[in-house]
Amino acid sequence: MRNELTKPGRKFAYNQIALVTVITLICSLIIYFIWGFESAKSAVLGSAIGIIPNLLFAYKAFRYAGARSSKLVVESFFSGVKLKMALMALLLGITVKFVVISPLPFFSMFCLVMALPIITPFIIKQQR
Repeated sequence: MRNELTKPGRKFAYNQIALVTVITLICSLIIYFIWGFESAKSAVLGSAIGIIPNLLFAYKAFRYAGARSSKLVVESFFSGVKLKMALMALLLGITVKFVVISPLPFFSMFCLVMALPIITPFIIKQQR
């Protein structure tokens, strides 16, 4: 059963992730035309390592809402953060170990994905 109180937060989180995805795909396309396929592949991998855990976090964080389920809200938020960090570390480790990457585009896009959620609330206006 979906909680109606979580709809605005969940919608905003998904809109934010969609905007970050579009921005990173545009940047990856620019990298492709400037530095080639290998750099663009590294940029896409770096951004995916940031975006996929954020999607799972948004799903976990906005499962519960309301005063009666305040303990569930806190537990789901913290379990979402733990899952996000563990998945991000796992994906980063696997990629660095098994995939040949260009470090500059890879880590630049990863850092961009980590920094964009600070800016996107000013771009996306939350509707009441």
